[in-house]
This record gives sequence, C-alpha cells and structure tokens, in this order.
Amino acid sequence: MRNNIFYGAVALALLFAGCTSHYQLTDVSQTRILVDNRYDATPDVAAAAFLAPFKQKVDSVMGPVVGRAACDMVADRPESALSNLLPDIFMYMAKYYQEKPDFAVYNMGGIRAALSKGDVTYGDVLDIAPFENKICFVTLSGEQVTHLFEQIAFRGGGGVSKGVQLVITKDGHLVSARLNGQPIDPKASYRITTIDYLVQGNDGLTAFKEGTNLNSPSDSKNNARYVISDYFREMMEAGKAVDAKVEGRIIVK
Repeated sequence: MRNNIFYGAVALALLFAGCTSHYQLTDVSQTRILVDNRYDATPDVAAAAFLAPFKQKVDSVMGPVVGRAACDMVADRPESALSNLLPDIFMYMAKYYQEKPDFAVYNMGGIRAALSKGDVTYGDVLDIAPFENKICFVTLSGEQVTHLFEQIAFRGGGGVSKGVQLVITKDGHLVSARLNGQPIDPKASYRITTIDYLVQGNDGLTAFKEGTNLNSPSDSKNNARYVISDYFREMMEAGKAVDAKVEGRIIVK
C-alpha cells in the first residue's frame, strides 16, 4: 500500500512538472474574416454532400413564400418602414384575439433583420422575429401611456402603430404625444397590443409593468413570427403586396 502511495505521488509530481511551460503570452490581436461568395468558388464536395439532406429539410421549412413586400424595409430610429409595419400588423391581427387596441408598440431590439422587396419566405420572417416573443394585450391609464412614450423618447424612438404622433428631442425627451390627432387623456384607459417581453418591463419600457387586464396567450402559435407570417399570407391571398413607409409618427426636433 505504501509503495502505491509513493508511486502515485511520483506520478503526480511528474505530471505537474510536465505541464510547466516556458511559453509566455506577448500579444493578443483580433481580426474579422469576411465570409462571402469567394468561398463558393471552390466548394468542399464532401461537406456539401454531408449537408445536403439537412439543407433539404431546412429549405422545406424556411423556403415557402408567405407573401410579397412592395419595397425594401429596414428598422431604424426614430422611425422606419419596418418598425412601422410590425406594430401595424399587430393592430390588424388583434381581431383574431377579440381585441380592439388603441395602438401598438414593437421594440427595435426585437427586429433582427431587414426585409427585401419581392417574395417573402417564412425564413425571412424568422430572421426578422427569431425570438419566442408572443403577441399580448394590456391596459394602461393615460398617465401611464405618457410615461411609456417618455421611455420610447428616451430610447430615441421605436415601433409605434399608425395614429401615434410623438415629438421628441435629440437628447431623448418627449415634447408632445397625440393619438389619432388627440392629446393623451391622463384619466382615460388605453388598450395596447405589444409583445410579452415588453409587458414584463424589458427594453427600458417599465411603464408596461403597471398595466392591467393582461391578455397574454401562451401557445407557440401566438409567437410574433407566426402572427407576422399569417398577416403576409392573408395579404397574399387578397392579391396585395405588403407596404410601409416613414410618415412622421415620431419627429425629432
């Protein structure tokens, strides 16, 4: 037994001695490697063959066309075509939840890609809304709505539905807020549709945490990407291309 202990100690000593290195770190640097079509010039045949069955399956899910976009759309602050479109979609789709919201809010951080003119696939929608965020509805008082708009102003703008008119300053202060041409009534109640992530007070929009009468469906079919896809399909069935533009919903002065 003592011999075993002795030989074990020797083995450990040799192990740690062997791990000792005389190398020293002298510099750390980084660079970006651009991955573009230059790598398509000499494809790896074996890798392509290995990926082929997986690619076919992915394409069958991501490839189907759900609609058409009338123009290129990007998301940007204080206002942009894409950040206008998404809350407008939520307003339109609210009828399927037996809701009639006064306005909608969609956060810029939840918009992860742009939309190109032409056919729109399910994969394109997934790129835009890849998270598990779900449509929901909540009620805020007029005073709370003003606080919400102040928080949107502080972030330099965001996605708000048609009818919302905000004037903000360059340093993030709310100058005025109107809804359908009327000032916000501090004593009134307003029904809002948004995503559950924001209702929890995330992305700096803590005013949502004061909301009441929450309607927050939990099934995956209520994910934002499915709501958006369903809207595109409905427009495609009606022979319409989806369009959106900047129209002065949020003005910086």
